[in-house]
Amino acid sequence: MTAGGILPGPSVFGLDPLYIGGVGLAEVLITLLKVGVAFALLLVAVMLMIWFERKLISDMQNRIGPNLAGPFGIFQTLADGVKLFFKEDLIPTQSDRLIFKLAPYLSLVPAFLVFAVVPVGGDFSGGNGQVTLFGHETFLQVSDPPVGILLVLAMSSVAVYGVMLAGWSSGSKYPLLASVRASAQMISYEAALGLSLVAVLLKTGSLSTHEIVATQSVWNWNLWVTWVVPMVVFLIAATAELNRPPFDLVEAEQELVGGFHTEYSSLRFALFFLAEFMNTITMSAIVVTLFLGGPNGPDFTSVGWLSGVLWFFAKLMLFLFGYVWLRATLPRFRYDQLMDLGWKLLIPLSLGWLLVLASYDVAGDRGWNRGVTVIVALAVMGVMAALLALALRGAQQRRALDPQGGFS
Repeated sequence: MTAGGILPGPSVFGLDPLYIGGVGLAEVLITLLKVGVAFALLLVAVMLMIWFERKLISDMQNRIGPNLAGPFGIFQTLADGVKLFFKEDLIPTQSDRLIFKLAPYLSLVPAFLVFAVVPVGGDFSGGNGQVTLFGHETFLQVSDPPVGILLVLAMSSVAVYGVMLAGWSSGSKYPLLASVRASAQMISYEAALGLSLVAVLLKTGSLSTHEIVATQSVWNWNLWVTWVVPMVVFLIAATAELNRPPFDLVEAEQELVGGFHTEYSSLRFALFFLAEFMNTITMSAIVVTLFLGGPNGPDFTSVGWLSGVLWFFAKLMLFLFGYVWLRATLPRFRYDQLMDLGWKLLIPLSLGWLLVLASYDVAGDRGWNRGVTVIVALAVMGVMAALLALALRGAQQRRALDPQGGFS
């Protein structure tokens, strides 16, 4: 604490210019306002997302969908929430009561904390993304820590604990099996997710989400700066992390009843449901931030920050539509296919592509011919892929000859 009750600025509270002159009452109130608006916006977005998914899938499957509660059934999610709120809250007698009650919050809170570092607006086309709120310069995001992307990875890892503890604390075998399956799935795809992120960090040179957006001026998106592949890997890995179809193995009803939340009811079940859709929105927002420039885009309004907000939500809707489309069209993977895709394809592909991008940058620094360097790097990557395929084929043949594992 410094003189006059002013706390030190950006080194402690992040890179937001709101805190450069120190933290007083005005800065605290503006921060609380941003937190409240972000939380309310996210909750409303979740309600609309549930309605959007149900309505869009019904259209794709030639059904009516929600149509009674409000115009076009838009209040159906609210009605379902009220119903769950007043249902009986059951706690199994063999459960660990404290952990059983805590687990839903361990799934919900990380989803909101991830959204806190996402820039949702600002004038990036002709400025640095700053806006003026009550006479103070700030960013249109709750926080901009210097290690924002590491926070995203940390929170996605913490969410695993909510799933695992929910299944374990229920005192039932079916939720326990589902939680073990979910943990293995989420941990497996965490590696591919992180490696695809490294490609973005290699090109932008910053862990700050605001700086990552600022480097993607107008159309200079990381989508083509990293040559598309990292975004594809990130999307697939994120879909598996979110347990969204076709990777919803944790809720394979034919095998595991209702999954890790089988024993949950009432408001606690609603929290898991809320966390799933909130994670879908926040992860889509992270993809937009990392690869499509976030709120970056040509200014087509007289208010620069408003243009950024509109660009952000237009890009966000593109990915949310894609998630619903996948759910409506693709069948569920088998569990062995899920693990093969993560460990044998996505991780080697993202690691190899990272080396290709690094060789391209090194070639530019050393004055080498970049085209030849990339061709050589791709050739090496192809050779390594062929060797990996031969090793996997040999292992498959040995398993076929000796399914009991008698060979050493």
